[in-house]
Amino acid sequence: MGTNLASILIESAARDAAAPAVRLGERTLSFGELDDLSARVATLLGERGLRLGDRVGVMLPNVLEFPIAYYGVLRAGGIVVPMNVLLKRREIAFFLSDSGAKLVLAWHGFAAEARAGAADAGAELIEVEPAAFAATLDRLDPTFEPAETDWEDTAVILYTSGTTGKPKGATLSHRNLDQNSEIAARTTLLVDEGDVVLGALPLFHSFGQTVAMNASMRVGACLTLVPKFDPGEALATMERDGVTHFYGVPTMYGALLHHPDREKFDVAALRVCMTGGASMPIEVLHGFEEAFGAELMEGYGLSETSPVACSGHPGQVRKPGSIGTPIEGVEMRIVDEADEGVPQGEVGEIVIRGHNIMKGYWERPEATAEAIRDGWFHSGDMGREDEDGYFYVVDRKKDMIIRGGYNVYPREVEELLYEHPAIREAAVLAVPHPEWGEEVGAAVVLEPGAELSGEEISAWVRERIAAYKYPRLVWFLDELPKGPTGKIVKREIEVPAAAEADARGG
Repeated sequence: MGTNLASILIESAARDAAAPAVRLGERTLSFGELDDLSARVATLLGERGLRLGDRVGVMLPNVLEFPIAYYGVLRAGGIVVPMNVLLKRREIAFFLSDSGAKLVLAWHGFAAEARAGAADAGAELIEVEPAAFAATLDRLDPTFEPAETDWEDTAVILYTSGTTGKPKGATLSHRNLDQNSEIAARTTLLVDEGDVVLGALPLFHSFGQTVAMNASMRVGACLTLVPKFDPGEALATMERDGVTHFYGVPTMYGALLHHPDREKFDVAALRVCMTGGASMPIEVLHGFEEAFGAELMEGYGLSETSPVACSGHPGQVRKPGSIGTPIEGVEMRIVDEADEGVPQGEVGEIVIRGHNIMKGYWERPEATAEAIRDGWFHSGDMGREDEDGYFYVVDRKKDMIIRGGYNVYPREVEELLYEHPAIREAAVLAVPHPEWGEEVGAAVVLEPGAELSGEEISAWVRERIAAYKYPRLVWFLDELPKGPTGKIVKREIEVPAAAEADARGG
């Protein structure tokens, strides 16, 4: 066993080179082919002057070239800096400059922005167009022996979304990512050789990278890719490839469940599903399990935790709404503002320690010292623990609404809104208020053809929840803004002027 994360691919190729490793549409690469191509990328990078520890931007969608590039950079001893393909010039320049990357592998369809951003950062761009890239690699000899790295060396720098200020790079070691994918595969996903995993989560994001790609590569499962999530395409892929495992965010499960032609697809092979990234409405969880006949587990993690920290476990008692129990090798606690433990059942901040905690934020010692105290990573999420050691995320610390001195956790209100049969999606957020400080607002997407007024929604929620919690301000949208993983992005929801005026009017 090597001390380079690329060894998970190398060892699977040695076990069964002919087994399918990754598929996109009609194109499939075996483990032997993926091993060979990533070894050629290592040669290519060596020719471009890559040295041990150099950073390389990887700006690719969910295509076969993503794992080829990812494991190629690692083999060469480089550090992968995964980047969203939708980034614009200014953002690309920031990622490359901040990480000090001198090289970026960018998908041809997004090359204009990437080229401009790379030029601004003084980085070299290698454009990845399938035919031309294959021809380039074909001319090179593979460098099969991976670079000698240490387990504690940085393998990947994952930039966190930066809801406040500029994104920060979470530095994850070969050990962080190796152990997290091994433990997740063995204890929660129960994924093995011959299984087929649907890769619909972006591979440039920590959830898709660890749970879908690295876990599949290490056990010899096939990762079948969907470049851009579309429920119809996902269902067709499940049927065509006999998908056994699917991992997604709650909005993906909702889209699959509500697809009008869902029952026409044969998805009987599906066994294990995992959700993370946001809270899963209980109605969607039950509806999905009933419709698809697969076990759906809720998990929890962050870029800074490689990402899996906590999860439901197959065969164990599951509590809807709970993120389960910490995975093997990880501890979690609930603490107050002074970092003291709170009584069982009370709400506080979730803190985490274990094999999965990042080394720190790239070249940000102060931010690292603030986030990791006495070995415990402070998540910024508010949660509670029950008498059985099961954890619940109540909300993001910064999403909490304080109305007249009372804490309102948006998730609790959203759970109720999702129970209403006419509501497809909802997001609850704070609206500034002169008297109460903050008022509870709700942006709502109705089911097609449904008719409902804001007053009716407010009244319906008010019957079921404490008076200070129900949304006084309700407005309707055709759709909620979503990030690259399909997670609802609250900071992009605009409060209509009329709602703000209502709040000001008391």
